[in-house]
Amino acid sequence: MAERSVADLVVQRLLAWRVPRVFGYPGEAIAPLVEALERAGGDPAFIPARHEETASFMATGHAKFTGGIGVCLATQGPSAVQLLNGLYDAKLDSKPVVAIVGEDISGPLGGAHQEIGLSRLFADVCNQFVRYGRSPQDVPGLLDQAFRTAAATRSPTCVVLPRQLQEALVPDLHANAVGVISATPGEPLARVLPHEVDLEAAAQLLGSGQRTAILVGQGGRGAAAEIVELADRLGAGVATSLLGKPVLDERLPFHTGVLGEVGTPAAAELMGGCDTLLLVGTNDPWTDYLPMPGQARIVQIDIDGRRIGTRYPADVPLVGDAAETLRALLARVPDRPNPQWRATVENSVDRWRADAADRAAAPAEPINPQLVLQELSSRLPGVGAVAVDVGSVLYWYARHLSLPPGVNAQLCGTLGSMGCALPYAVAAKLAAPDQPVIALVGDGAMQLNGLAELITVSHHWQQWRDPRLVVLVLNNRDQNGMGGGRQPSNDPTRRRPDVPYAGWARLLGMHGVRVDRPELVGAAWDEALAADRPCVLEAVVDPAVSLAPPDPAFADLRGLYADGAAARKVREQTERTVAAQDVV
Repeated sequence: MAERSVADLVVQRLLAWRVPRVFGYPGEAIAPLVEALERAGGDPAFIPARHEETASFMATGHAKFTGGIGVCLATQGPSAVQLLNGLYDAKLDSKPVVAIVGEDISGPLGGAHQEIGLSRLFADVCNQFVRYGRSPQDVPGLLDQAFRTAAATRSPTCVVLPRQLQEALVPDLHANAVGVISATPGEPLARVLPHEVDLEAAAQLLGSGQRTAILVGQGGRGAAAEIVELADRLGAGVATSLLGKPVLDERLPFHTGVLGEVGTPAAAELMGGCDTLLLVGTNDPWTDYLPMPGQARIVQIDIDGRRIGTRYPADVPLVGDAAETLRALLARVPDRPNPQWRATVENSVDRWRADAADRAAAPAEPINPQLVLQELSSRLPGVGAVAVDVGSVLYWYARHLSLPPGVNAQLCGTLGSMGCALPYAVAAKLAAPDQPVIALVGDGAMQLNGLAELITVSHHWQQWRDPRLVVLVLNNRDQNGMGGGRQPSNDPTRRRPDVPYAGWARLLGMHGVRVDRPELVGAAWDEALAADRPCVLEAVVDPAVSLAPPDPAFADLRGLYADGAAARKVREQTERTVAAQDVV
């Protein structure tokens, strides 16, 4: 019977789990596995990154954009350390990732080159599962456990494989062989629904509310239709967390936008005025923007019961899948819209949208960064992906980029680590090479690792059916990293070096556009999106434009009932509702 190496067994197990690609950085202790991946002929593919950190971000980005399990690999010592940032991103944003780490154990115990206690290193970030491979018979079951744990707990796991084990030759292993733990890859997770008594209590609470708000997080993905139907039935206004921004069509008239420091005044006003709040799949950290204690009664839906009540006390907890739980609620919640409340919310949204347009049109030196995102909003393709980095670009994305329903957007939401967007964009593009991808990056993140990862883009783009990967770089030369109202320093040592980002892209055989005049921003986007290859769009923007976070939820929408415009809108909507009822 033909023999094969343990590394070949690992590749076969990755195939069994339908892993399309593995992100990593080669090294001596992981070399046998890399060689086995190369022997596999690209199924799964090995995607070498320029750095282990970006490889782990790519794996997490793959999990975020596809809903599958991301896989990254690295060798021991400093290489393993560099994986931590992307793995913590996966842990804090609840995404399944499997890290495979090689180790050379041939040296003296405690004295090997680059030796680090890997179990201790990964004990926190992969606290659900960190295991060493000990024998060839262990490996298939060990990988199955790692993948199953990552999927079930929505978190990263780690498998450490000594190089000597990867190289070991073994006979074919059968599922019923002694000492072999085997399981079926891809076993579906259980269906999770709340208890009937809890659903009835939630329906009664929601049905008795007068001013209802719904806050949607990333756990609401796939439940957009149910959320909108419930919002219409209750006359509710809707806000989203930063991670929940792509869940709903942001053009809905009662969609107040993102809640929190990076969010909109309309969302803060919605929280300030509601007396009933439904939380759907959100673990949003900006609790200052939630209703004041005792102001509202709360129903919270989450697939993970450990998150219930961690950010805000829940009157009725519902542990379950968002879409199925909402469908169960729709069967119980009465049709009791409040046209006055809905009209007031919509009036608040109208005011915010007009204010956002005014902010984007305000003069700046040389370009207002809000204008750059506003101009993209009307040009954003109807399908594809957006990857967002950390920094002032996050504020402008949250407020000024309206996502159509077909566009998926992802960011490092809870960890908040710079340098995630370009690795995310690479993962998204490799997963869907026939769709456009846009990365929104600041110049700090671009200098951190983005310039290097453009080399990865240049290596792969000619294989893509749709070559468009546009990297927006907001170049504000602000060494402090966030911009947002500070006057730029005249001291050149305190300014970030001005790098020719668009020129670097052209040197790599891609397209590059640099714009420093506001009237040319729209044309620059048109050129970048029409390019026949990846493009870096470098916009020279003003670091003194204020971030202007909204006030927390103290602005009570109930006080707007007396506003003339709001009152007129309430009367008009009430008259339309009554007329429709008369027709029925």
